[in-house]
Amino acid sequence: MEHGSLTDESSSTFSLIDEDHTLANSVRFVLNQDPRVSFCGYSIPHPSDNNVNIRVQTTGDSAKDVLKDALNDLAGRCKHVQVTFDKSVTGFKATQSTNEMKVDE
Repeated sequence: MEHGSLTDESSSTFSLIDEDHTLANSVRFVLNQDPRVSFCGYSIPHPSDNNVNIRVQTTGDSAKDVLKDALNDLAGRCKHVQVTFDKSVTGFKATQSTNEMKVDE
């Protein structure tokens, strides 16, 4: 849900349901690296609620578009980490014979 002004699209607060610090801090990090963002922060209204409010203020671009770009960038970064990890695991397994692998019992 977006809370913003109808006349100023450059600043809005977005409420994300069923999310916590994990996503909010990652999105905040990516948004703060974007030169179009003049301010970004997040809050959790109450510790027992799984809601996050992310505030985005830009230098003129639509806050909604900047948030979408940040989420796409974050998804790309997560995919890169997943692919790199999978390649490393596959490479490690290829160098180990099944007799050499130690498995804790």
